[in-house]
Amino acid sequence: MAIKNTFNFTVRVRYSETDQMGFVYYGNYARFYEIGRTETMRELGIEYKSLEENGIMMPVISLQVRYLRPAKYDDLLTLRTKIKILTKKEIVFDTNIYNEKSKLLNQGIVKLCFVDKNSGKRIPTPRFILDKLAEIDNLSN
Repeated sequence: MAIKNTFNFTVRVRYSETDQMGFVYYGNYARFYEIGRTETMRELGIEYKSLEENGIMMPVISLQVRYLRPAKYDDLLTLRTKIKILTKKEIVFDTNIYNEKSKLLNQGIVKLCFVDKNSGKRIPTPRFILDKLAEIDNLSN
């Protein structure tokens, strides 16, 4: 039985997240991607806090953003996040952001690696993560 690969989370745009025009400030989209990926991992039974307590960090190594339409103050956004790629060295999350009318506003692809907290050096994807996510369809190992 395959594990669900796409997860939806909602966030409401706060005033502090907008610019003078009332649109979400472009830099805040990275925060939305973070919400999507941390909550996706949590849904799959892998918590960032637990990883860090066990000496594993997950720094972002690349971020691709595509701005299609602006999100506005007080919009209820749906963050649709999936794990796009999982390799022995990296994990890639794909997040699409939709407004309440189901219009696609933004697309983000975030690539992360795994780092030993003590040495600061890259490590392979932890075996328990590979095992936990092995059932997800369309991932590369």
